[in-house]
Amino acid sequence: MPKVAKELSALEVKHLPPGAHAVGGVAGLILDVSAKGGKTWLLRVRMGSKRREIGLGGYPSTSLADARNKAREARGAIEKGGDPVAARQASKAALLAEQASLRTFEWCARTFISERKEEWKNAKHQAQWLATLETYAFPIVGKLPVQSIALAHIMTVLTQQQADKNNAPLWEAKTETASRLRGRIESVLNWATVHGYRDGLNPARWKGYLDAALPAPNKIQKPAHHKAIHYVAMYSFMQALRQQEGTGARALEFAVLCAARSGEVRGATWKELDLKKGLWTVPGQRMKAGKPHTVPLSKQALQLIDTIEPMAGTDLVFPSPRGKVLSDMTLTAVMRRMQVQAVPHGFRSTFRTWGGEHTSHPRDMLEAALAHTLESKVEAAYMHGTQIEKRRKLMQDWADFVDLPQPQENNLIQLNSKNK
Repeated sequence: MPKVAKELSALEVKHLPPGAHAVGGVAGLILDVSAKGGKTWLLRVRMGSKRREIGLGGYPSTSLADARNKAREARGAIEKGGDPVAARQASKAALLAEQASLRTFEWCARTFISERKEEWKNAKHQAQWLATLETYAFPIVGKLPVQSIALAHIMTVLTQQQADKNNAPLWEAKTETASRLRGRIESVLNWATVHGYRDGLNPARWKGYLDAALPAPNKIQKPAHHKAIHYVAMYSFMQALRQQEGTGARALEFAVLCAARSGEVRGATWKELDLKKGLWTVPGQRMKAGKPHTVPLSKQALQLIDTIEPMAGTDLVFPSPRGKVLSDMTLTAVMRRMQVQAVPHGFRSTFRTWGGEHTSHPRDMLEAALAHTLESKVEAAYMHGTQIEKRRKLMQDWADFVDLPQPQENNLIQLNSKNK
């Protein structure tokens, strides 16, 4: 039995110097005073063959009297065969488990998005993720403990009525949005399961579960096609476009010549261009498929680039007046001013149709030019090596085609008379 030290008073305890001091009253009760002045209560005990130190709190938040009471309770538990340290750890684990089970869906979703933000291509994609959940999921399941979310909750979210669509269910009225929403909820619930906030199967999974409760998206809504100009009308369009002034018009012209997406062009930088080799290489993080894409530049595309004066303070080829990336509506605004009933993305469809109907270029080469995902090694070869030169011929043929009037045009494009 350890000696019981002299009982110190509260005043004596207050003025103890750095070191470990027995304060008396209970065998093994120590006040550990650090060199920086921090003070911690410890109870030194022997449990079996091992010596243990049990923390009883800090001083002065835990007073001398409180520390002695805690020490007596701990010694009493040990004498009865208990382990105060193990009991405390179990209690803490139970509390953490209870807190985890109360994590809400909204908390899990926001934390998941914050952790994954570096994986997404841009801040806009992150904002879209959150906006979808804020609009459709949070009002219904946001405050629910993530552990309690079940099939009934998912169905309520996906079939909520849409007032702007004659009260049709979301899954039918806005099928593409609802499908993305389901996938995002599934990802959040998967994350919550991995982090121990819920268990069991994911009620938002599609295959083998929700597909038995909801019609497949492709059975409800046909994919919307981007409005495009017929390829035989491209000469008139390009002539009118080249009369338009501004960076937006030049960016649109470059997008047409390269059969590129608007975002790829708007984010193009000078360091991506190799003008000596006539190549534009878009890094993977700016591509839809996440893989680098090289575009052989036609003579017309190179001539266009040659007319552009780099702006100081930015590496962007087509910057806004403030040196930032152009808005995604800038190219569309150019076409609206021209009174053209089509959208910028439609030129990719125009290019593909022209290549398939008007040329003998292989299908896989056309797909490679559009940076579509290629399945076979033969198709993938068009992205590398000597095949780049074959694609250069394709892009030059396209640029030459849009520079030549077509006799069968017959008013396939509606242009403002002042632009003709």
